[in-house]
Amino acid sequence: MIKRALISVSDKIGIIDFAKKLDEKGIEIISTGGTAKALSDAGIKVISISDITGFPECLDGRVKTLHPNIFAGLLAMREKQEHMDTLEKLHINTIDMVVVNLYPFKKTIEKDGVLLEEAIENIDIGGPSMLRAAAKNYKHVAVITDPSDYDMVLDEIMKTGAVTDKTRFKLAAKVFNHTAHYDALIASYLWEKAEMEKYPQLLTLTYEKAQDLRYGENPHQSAAYYKDPLKTTGRLHNAEQLNGKELSYNNINDANAALELLKEFNEPACIAVKHANPCGAGVGKNIFEAYKKAYEGDPISIFGGIVAVNEEIDEKTAEELVKIFLEIVIAPSYSDRALEILREKKNLRVLKLEDIRIRPEEAYELKRVSGGLLIQDSDYKDFSIDDISYVTEKKPTEQEMKDLLFAWKIVKHVKSNAIVIAKDGRTLGVGPGQTNRIWSAEMSIARAGEQVQGAVMASDAFFPFPDVAAAAANAGIRAIIQPGGSLKDKDSVEVCNKEGIAMIFTGMRHFKH
Repeated sequence: MIKRALISVSDKIGIIDFAKKLDEKGIEIISTGGTAKALSDAGIKVISISDITGFPECLDGRVKTLHPNIFAGLLAMREKQEHMDTLEKLHINTIDMVVVNLYPFKKTIEKDGVLLEEAIENIDIGGPSMLRAAAKNYKHVAVITDPSDYDMVLDEIMKTGAVTDKTRFKLAAKVFNHTAHYDALIASYLWEKAEMEKYPQLLTLTYEKAQDLRYGENPHQSAAYYKDPLKTTGRLHNAEQLNGKELSYNNINDANAALELLKEFNEPACIAVKHANPCGAGVGKNIFEAYKKAYEGDPISIFGGIVAVNEEIDEKTAEELVKIFLEIVIAPSYSDRALEILREKKNLRVLKLEDIRIRPEEAYELKRVSGGLLIQDSDYKDFSIDDISYVTEKKPTEQEMKDLLFAWKIVKHVKSNAIVIAKDGRTLGVGPGQTNRIWSAEMSIARAGEQVQGAVMASDAFFPFPDVAAAAANAGIRAIIQPGGSLKDKDSVEVCNKEGIAMIFTGMRHFKH
């Protein structure tokens, strides 16, 4: 039976109604500070924590619940006579329910200009201790940290005066999940502030669920979408969905790939993605021109794909977008008329991400392997224009150089082995993910068709043999950008010199697996 409850919450949503029901049921309520005042002001009978401990709150509230009268009341095992005799001897009453949520550490560190001292003061000590104690003794104590559980607990108490064993166990498990998340946020924040090593010996990660998904990559796989609890700027989970069905696992994966590539560009740009690979990309004077270039780069693959742009979508562009089947359109904003047009497609997912151009200064990529985890910096770094090596007799023209740098940005985001062919600020052919580089080259050349004449080629890694350079020459490619560094670089350079092709080395590889 629940006879006594301790309530101390920073999030007071629903707590008045919950406590009133407990009070009506004749359950004693112990409370602290602001919570005690809120309950008392609502006409609920409250016992001060100091009346239980016999000790005043002190040190600006840092010490109030950390007392044997509280923790003995929480941890005593009711089936052990020795425990109960000890409580009686020490005049300590049991506490049967704990309702606690913690100091708002996350909200504190999210504030602009927050000082370390303020963050430290919002690290809860007594709250996690009470939660853990109550959860450890879940056989006798019901513990609630999530306001969404109030109704479920009240329903059981109203029916039987108690909380079922099954519910108490679930609530206890939820507590340890909650405190682990809370501590992980604190550890991450302080680790960064202390300028510790990038990859600690013990890695503790925490994420928050953004949404459940209908299924995963395939219908037989279950899935959910989790977000970084702190770093939200420019991220997909920060987007507002204005139209269409719920996002799927593949939608989210592809949309993220589109956004990562889009952030490479400052000028008006459009990225089309299919199966996490760019299938079309274009830059122009405006978004309409950029979209037309991206579409014309591969009007077949874009069908059922995802389109992301970095400027407002206007009516003219929207009219083009709805001519084909797309899964998602992402933009920082939409004109009123453009949104009306896009909404005519009932299932088209329309996302608005105002800070779409912002790229985090530092980010990591995680990849699960059997029994472990790989972690690395996100591939945001790129070469300096001063680091380029001009290795052939012919140098790129000004226009060729523009196209080479454009193609280099694209190939960086194509699955390896990757080859991209481009011209005039748009992709003509993308060759992703082949097990050898010549196949990727042949694929991209075939996709470019007759337009390949006078185009440029980008490769994410060096040419191990001169076959790719030879294929480029036969196709009519006029300039190539690649990392260099092969033992047989000289052979590829000789082919380019013979065929009048300009080739430059960046000295930087961009594998993507």
